[in-house]
Amino acid sequence: MHELEGKIAAVTGAASGIGLASTEALIAAGAKVVMIDRDQKALDIARERLGQGAIPLVIDLLDPASCASLLEGVLSKVGHLDIFHANAGTYIGGDLVDADLDAIDRMLNLNVNVVIKNVRTVIPHMIERGTGDIVVTSSVAGHSPVPWEPVYSPSKWAMHCFVQTMRRQLLKNGIRVGSVSPGPVVSALLADWPEENLRKAKEAGALIEPKEVADAVIFMLTRPRNVTIRDVVILPSAFDI
Repeated sequence: MHELEGKIAAVTGAASGIGLASTEALIAAGAKVVMIDRDQKALDIARERLGQGAIPLVIDLLDPASCASLLEGVLSKVGHLDIFHANAGTYIGGDLVDADLDAIDRMLNLNVNVVIKNVRTVIPHMIERGTGDIVVTSSVAGHSPVPWEPVYSPSKWAMHCFVQTMRRQLLKNGIRVGSVSPGPVVSALLADWPEENLRKAKEAGALIEPKEVADAVIFMLTRPRNVTIRDVVILPSAFDI
């Protein structure tokens, strides 16, 4: 059933992981998706596989000028924007004393600053249209402090707060704002997990696939307009945090 027929979405970090799964689910639901990522090759491969519903847009979100061009780039390819999924992010785990200082800057910039800037960029367009949906990929680490994630977890706590404030700010404009907060997802980000934690999670079956997160995003987007799903926490049943 094409519940999002005619809708146009933009997804950041769309070339892999949750972003790619979200793109696939949106297209399956009838939407067109502007896939935003810095990886041109991966975008081209996805476009070839997914067809005309996938529209590549190369942006380096950590480059301020490129990041600021997001809405302009989207509207150069499609007529308007109904849905924005702020998904791009990165991960640092382990003891803080071992963390690289540049990596800390990069992660906080991508997980916090870029999301806020991207939402700031797209909301004037949505406000003018009087409708829209914004979904932020957060994490269960934004709801419970994870001892081995002293940098990542605070970045997602920031997003939890951001989503709640923006939901209130944009309610009067017909724009819904919500976050999807998965537990450990099978993706490239897990490469930075402490090896022992990753081994235990795999052995316990405490991981979920990106598709499970994408299914939740579609659920959020297909509720009646008078219903906002503000927070969805998705955990592997065997996950114990």
